[in-house]
Amino acid sequence: MKKKVVVGMSGGVDSSVTALLLKQQGYDVVGLFMRNWEYGIKGSQCPNRIEFEDAKRVGEIIGIEVKGKDFVEEYRTKVFDVFLEGLKKGLTPNPDILCNREIKFNVFLNEAKKMGVDMIATGHYAKIAKYKDHFVLDTPKDSSKDQSYFLHALSSEQLSHAMFPLGDLTKTEVREIARENNLPVSDKKDSTGICFIGNQRFDDFITQHLKAIPGDMIDENGKVLGKHKGLICYTLGQRKGIGLGGIKGLEGENNTHKSWYAAKKDIKNNTLTVVQDTNHPLLMSQTVEASHMHWVLEEAPKVGDKLVAQIRYRQQKQACTVVEVNEDKVLVKFDKPQRAVTLGQSLVLYDGQYCLGGGFISDYK
Repeated sequence: MKKKVVVGMSGGVDSSVTALLLKQQGYDVVGLFMRNWEYGIKGSQCPNRIEFEDAKRVGEIIGIEVKGKDFVEEYRTKVFDVFLEGLKKGLTPNPDILCNREIKFNVFLNEAKKMGVDMIATGHYAKIAKYKDHFVLDTPKDSSKDQSYFLHALSSEQLSHAMFPLGDLTKTEVREIARENNLPVSDKKDSTGICFIGNQRFDDFITQHLKAIPGDMIDENGKVLGKHKGLICYTLGQRKGIGLGGIKGLEGENNTHKSWYAAKKDIKNNTLTVVQDTNHPLLMSQTVEASHMHWVLEEAPKVGDKLVAQIRYRQQKQACTVVEVNEDKVLVKFDKPQRAVTLGQSLVLYDGQYCLGGGFISDYK
């Protein structure tokens, strides 16, 4: 009997090729399209109907059934509401990490089990390996597409039920496979940014859900330079949308036309500190603390361990040393200062090619 696997189909090229490859490898494949976002939610630009139709067209070509399943309520409570609460606190949460942990490899996996299937597959660029008797994330062939940052919160148990067929392929190879098999999504653009925001400006979307409270925009010495639109509209290191134009900095006339960058958000006083140097000291940090840690190996690394880490997606992995660690928190010191470390984003740690886990950035210096 063929082994059955449920593939999370999004209507994009990656999940389509994932389903195709598993079908070619002899698996009994069922496609399941996740509807995570509903029409009518303020500002939503999530084109569910179009994506579902694309997924079904692919299913017809490769000879698999593609079903649709509504996870709107679960997504709202476990991802979107948590995202909004984080923004209220001045954090910058990553909804993709929450979605993978709470929806794709939790609710979706449970749905597959209800269908009598204990394996799921997605179009993520990642690999699974055995490391110290645990299933862990490994670096994929296309390191430029490595999505282990988004998947770091998965447990060894969750990974034991997952398959990532694209782990040994590059994006170029994936598109070529789609073309060779006449899949209509072969040249479809990759989705970028936060799925429920689409092509909108972040601040235009978020102010439809949270109240933006304007306040003072100040320089590093507290001089008021202008007004910000609301701290929820900014993230650290941001240049676009600061809106100070030709206002000069403290160093004199030469800085009149230099760009301004968001460097610090003070929730208590509702002020946004901005600086003019992209590598200004206020934007640089060498020690980073993360909390709510998840360790794939169920044990934390030791003080003094030399690891590599990411503080954002697609960042080149940076060398660091574990300074302090306990069950819930870790403090690492990077070999080189890191720019725009952001509260609420994830610190993800690796032992070489293997992902050890990560947590939410809670402090930095």
